[in-house]
Amino acid sequence: MLWVPAVLVVGLGVTGCGSSSSSSSSDTTTTTTNASKVTGNVNVSAAASLTEAFTKIGADFKRANPGASTTFNFGSSGTLETQIQQTSGTGVDTFASADEDNMNKLVTAKLVDGTPTVFARNRLVIVTKPGNPKDIKTLADLSKAGVVSLCGLTVPCGKYAAQSLQTAGVSIPETKVTRGVDVKGTLAAVTTGDADAAIVYVTDAKRAGSSVTAVTIPDKRNVIAVYPIATLKSAANHATSQAFIDYVMSSKGQATLESFGFLPPS
Repeated sequence: MLWVPAVLVVGLGVTGCGSSSSSSSSDTTTTTTNASKVTGNVNVSAAASLTEAFTKIGADFKRANPGASTTFNFGSSGTLETQIQQTSGTGVDTFASADEDNMNKLVTAKLVDGTPTVFARNRLVIVTKPGNPKDIKTLADLSKAGVVSLCGLTVPCGKYAAQSLQTAGVSIPETKVTRGVDVKGTLAAVTTGDADAAIVYVTDAKRAGSSVTAVTIPDKRNVIAVYPIATLKSAANHATSQAFIDYVMSSKGQATLESFGFLPPS
């Protein structure tokens, strides 16, 4: 495995939401020290499922580091990985993927600086139209649900969904499946009424609120999505990229991710 426990590579203190006052003080001191050193913009290519959480983290990072800023490019991890490969990372400082496979491709291509850090995890959930009119209770019910929205087969959320369905022994005819380019497009098929159900991340179901009804997938049928982040060798701003990663791993960054429904990195 290419990963090392996140706690071994964190520049800032990684503590839980219930950290002691001394830990909080340490975070504040470190951020204040970095604020006088970190400047410039960091370009972050990140998985679509991170859109809301990273947007808030980016704003918080800028407030903590007045001389720095973030520019985000959100999309399918596979699409972002391909873009980075095609340009050798030009214009991208930091990559945050919704799976390890796409990060591994960049590591193999020697485009990643150092060792990627796992910063969050996620779970799958079934979402239906409000009120669950098809009475979907399990993965098996999706085979008779009508139109089911799934992420593309090469998209992380699509690969995770395929694993979950395979574990449950469920096969959905492709003629009844509509594919989204990323998890947001997959979810939108349900919220707009084009699909009766979908398999997405818990974080996206939480964001959708009352526009969908969530149906839990049991642990033995579920798949845990792993999110790594890394600075690219081609980064124009290595220092600010690392500072952003440190902030994501800090207690404040982790608390933000948790508030959007993400699981801790380990």
